Amino acid sequence: MRVGIISDTHGDGSAWEQALKNCFQGCEMIIHAGDVLYHGPRNPIIAAYAPKDLAELLRQSPVPLLIARGNCDAEVDAMVLKLPLPEQVVFQMGERRIIAQHGHRLAPGEAETLAAYYRADLWVTGHTHVPVLACQGGRLYLNPGSPSLPHSGPLGKLKTVAVADEQGVRLLALATGEVLQELPWPAS
Repeated sequence: MRVGIISDTHGDGSAWEQALKNCFQGCEMIIHAGDVLYHGPRNPIIAAYAPKDLAELLRQSPVPLLIARGNCDAEVDAMVLKLPLPEQVVFQMGERRIIAQHGHRLAPGEAETLAAYYRADLWVTGHTHVPVLACQGGRLYLNPGSPSLPHSGPLGKLKTVAVADEQGVRLLALATGEVLQELPWPAS
């Protein structure tokens, strides 16, 4: 199984289309870690900002979609998307448990505590717009960054998404699908 992972699209339909074309080929599920349609009061309105168009693209997604509610997501977004927006998404990929939440409410160290409690193999957050892929305590931690409004981090301001499959997790460049970083699943 192959799972696409994205976050912080902030109303950018072109980013979604690029992710499907360049990175999510062959995916059987896509997990979105929140901040789907609205740009938010702290973010600039980008040229590709078209939340109504993105909502339509997501409703017509050829791949099933699970979305965790972000701090910029509202009840009206769930109504327009016609999809639930829970605080946390739990997905079982074979024997691997993936848990996603936006992460804006997590205190320092809380992700590790919750990931251990829920026995997550992969803990996904968004919110910071900075891609991170790390292994700690026998678990993988991922922030797929943002395909729309990336912030500076170790990879600069690169637009990114991620995929998970039987081998592990890969952070990908949105424009090309190039693997920027990858980690195998830790031994059980």
